[in-house]
Amino acid sequence: MTRSVRRTRRMLPLAGVGVAALLALSACSSSDGSTPAKADSSDSASASPKPKGTVTVFAAASLKETFTTLGKQFEQQHPGTKVEFNFGGSDTLAASITSGAPADVFASASPKTMKIVTDKQDAEGTPATFARNQLEIATLPGNPDKVDSLKDLTDPKLKVVLCDKTVPCGAAAQKVLDASHLKVTPVSYEQDVKSALNKVELKEADASLVYKTDVKAAQGKVAGVEFAESKDAINDYPITLLKESKNAETAKAFIALVQSPEGQKVLTQAGFLQP
Repeated sequence: MTRSVRRTRRMLPLAGVGVAALLALSACSSSDGSTPAKADSSDSASASPKPKGTVTVFAAASLKETFTTLGKQFEQQHPGTKVEFNFGGSDTLAASITSGAPADVFASASPKTMKIVTDKQDAEGTPATFARNQLEIATLPGNPDKVDSLKDLTDPKLKVVLCDKTVPCGAAAQKVLDASHLKVTPVSYEQDVKSALNKVELKEADASLVYKTDVKAAQGKVAGVEFAESKDAINDYPITLLKESKNAETAKAFIALVQSPEGQKVLTQAGFLQP
């Protein structure tokens, strides 16, 4: 009887130690379980990096005003970012990209010039159409030569300037002229739409075929004459991330702004048509 009691007394301290150990393990387990949950939460928050650094955008000359506006908006929305632009003829820009010029985004004035880039597999993904544009006749302010139709541009007394046929505005102009069986002999072919418009602004030409958006952007320096045939040569404007982009996340964010309701509002206010 005495031995049994002594044995029980010896085991009680050991049992107490065991319970304490179990409680300690339980507390550790509970603590360990909560810590990863917090870590996962912070990891999730950092999974979407904020736009930062410089993004270089190659864009058709006709996008100069709208993209400059969107670039400023982007920089304001994302402090620490900078948007640099290279505006020009879409074909020239495409050739520069395929030759290795550093750029993050390409916005072209036609699918044909965008194809130059996609054929060389320099685009990341499939280009998306974000706007469309339509031709208009630009004349001297007040339209002193009374240009009322596309046919009037065939008058040999009229000094007409056209975009080169290799650039989107020139290709569109040639398309409407061919469809109407009209022949215009220009005094010069220009490498982009802004250069063609500038000839009229400087009164070095009487008229030119440019985009509606360019006439509107000129703010009275030229007059615009609409013509029915222009509806048959409306240009789609595609945009894409470039494969060699050094700042892909920021480039994607800029493209998203262009495609957003906010970006579309800027484009439509400038005279672009919805995609």
